[in-house]
Amino acid sequence: MEVIDAAAVDRVLDEAAVADALEAMFRDGCEQPVRHHHDVAVPGEANATLLLMPAWRPGDALGVKVATVFPGNNDRGLPAVMAQYLLLDAGTGRPQAIIDGTRLTVWRTAAASALAARYLARQDAAEMLMVGAGALAPMLIRAHRAARPSLERVRIWNRNRDKAAALVEELSRQGVAAEAAENLEQAARSADLISCATLSTEPIIRGAWLKPGAHLDLVGAFRPDMRESDDEALRRASVFVDTRPGATKEGGDIVRPVADGVFRIEDIVADLYDLCGGSHPGRDSAEQITLFKSVGAALEDLAAARLVAERVAKEAVRN
Repeated sequence: MEVIDAAAVDRVLDEAAVADALEAMFRDGCEQPVRHHHDVAVPGEANATLLLMPAWRPGDALGVKVATVFPGNNDRGLPAVMAQYLLLDAGTGRPQAIIDGTRLTVWRTAAASALAARYLARQDAAEMLMVGAGALAPMLIRAHRAARPSLERVRIWNRNRDKAAALVEELSRQGVAAEAAENLEQAARSADLISCATLSTEPIIRGAWLKPGAHLDLVGAFRPDMRESDDEALRRASVFVDTRPGATKEGGDIVRPVADGVFRIEDIVADLYDLCGGSHPGRDSAEQITLFKSVGAALEDLAAARLVAERVAKEAVRN
């Protein structure tokens, strides 16, 4: 059985390939039960979360991710999200690989947002606002720029300005034109694409700030008690999700407005199954405001894990 660490995941993957793998998996489908989601008490801190996410394609591949989310880890200099992924043969159950699930999650999460942007962001989108400066932020920026090469300018906003400045410096070393945003509202009002990856429990982005043609990508708020956008954002936007079962049960940006009676589940325009399967074309006008809510799906992990294992195996043959 192969043990594949974070460095190997980074070495064999690229943004476009992961998005392509997810697109194929959403188009062709696989089995994915509803994930197990458990609160874990942490003395003196907010509750942590334990996630168990299985998925399989009969006769092909079977996998399960064990992930934890400990919000207090940010103050300890540790990732808030950590995980391991076990990939097995779906015909025999034989373990094939243990993959660094933390890194795999970052890659597939960014790829899902970029995949949605292929259908929902304007072709000529030029300015991106990244809200949040955690481990996902640089990957989301890279993935969105791969999906929309027209993105020339990137602004970073984070409650901790030092973290925003550090990310700007990192991106600048990579040749990305980036700068810290001092005023969130001003940056949001001018952005063509806004991506949020935070652990916020209250809205950060206001719908009134979204300009015609903007695309809002919501990656945080993976629990019903969390939220990154307000009701007005849902009123003004055409709303898309990664999967209806996940977004309508777990994502606070959908769950809370539904519970408050300001948004209906029926108002969701399409999910990634619809977009990738061709039953919905995505953006239909230059002025349309689009919103994509992602909570993650086990099929995304399986698609990315299969790609990692295949590329590591090919690398071993070449060497």
